Amino acid sequence: MSETQAISDPYASLGLIKNSDGSFTRIAAIYDSTAACPDPPISVPILTKDVSINPQNNTWARLYLPRSKIQSSTKLPLILFFHGGGFIVASAASSFFQSFCSDIALHLNALMVSVDYRNAPEHRLPAGYDDCMEALLWLKSGDEWINDHADLSNCYIMGNSAGGNIALRVGLQASRRVVELAPVRIRGLILHQPFLGGVERTASEIRLAEDEIIPLYLADILWDLALPIGANRDHEFSNPYKGLVEVDKIVSEGWRILVSGYEGDSLIDRQMELAKWLKGKGVVVVEDFREGGSHGIEFFDQSFARALYPVLKNFILDV
Repeated sequence: MSETQAISDPYASLGLIKNSDGSFTRIAAIYDSTAACPDPPISVPILTKDVSINPQNNTWARLYLPRSKIQSSTKLPLILFFHGGGFIVASAASSFFQSFCSDIALHLNALMVSVDYRNAPEHRLPAGYDDCMEALLWLKSGDEWINDHADLSNCYIMGNSAGGNIALRVGLQASRRVVELAPVRIRGLILHQPFLGGVERTASEIRLAEDEIIPLYLADILWDLALPIGANRDHEFSNPYKGLVEVDKIVSEGWRILVSGYEGDSLIDRQMELAKWLKGKGVVVVEDFREGGSHGIEFFDQSFARALYPVLKNFILDV
């Protein structure tokens, strides 16, 4: 589909049809998905299983455990992961998130918990935030793998793209609920290419307005579908600076935040500004901004994925 065709029917590329009453109908899954593999062949180094979080909302999580650790008494760091997709498409079952989480669990020797939250426009924000916060609280419920293999005193909240945005919002809420979360103890947030927005255009958005991965018109549509009805891109869900978001509890808890991205991403200016803004608020920020790349490059070029894993490992080991 050409950009001209996409703009004339902007929802088609998201697998949506806009109805005359303003509602939307999903006509296609944009990304393929993989079935859970609770008992994979012995040659597969990662074990997975799916667990229900809230049956009423149909939210669940896919857990990833290195096979080599199944008989080990050593507890592993736990990474609660939120997938990307502009809040609109994809799921924890999308095949590239399956591969991404498997590789992270393997390279970092960590237990990954990848959350499947409700998508907009059927469920606009803050539904996704609420689902992911519920998943964080769910970690206390006593799943067998978590009980046996996770070090609940060494937990991280991670997300890429829209998931990075969610990780920030859930982290902000969690920092005010540390007593309720115990024995789960958050050590830091990992915001990889977080999806942010604003009414005023940045230089990178203008420079990469026709980007193949996330062109400017598509980013605007995603926000229009995800934000509460009537809100614009300066809403605090999209633009944390305009929302006067308070990070004082993150500072007092001593959490660190990793913000990472690539210059070829149209959102890079907003990501770098987020890191600067957090630092100005007193947060301990680790930055990893690199030349080249694009939004979601790890899913298209494994060399970028391989370069990311040591960054994540160093961040988690530096406790």
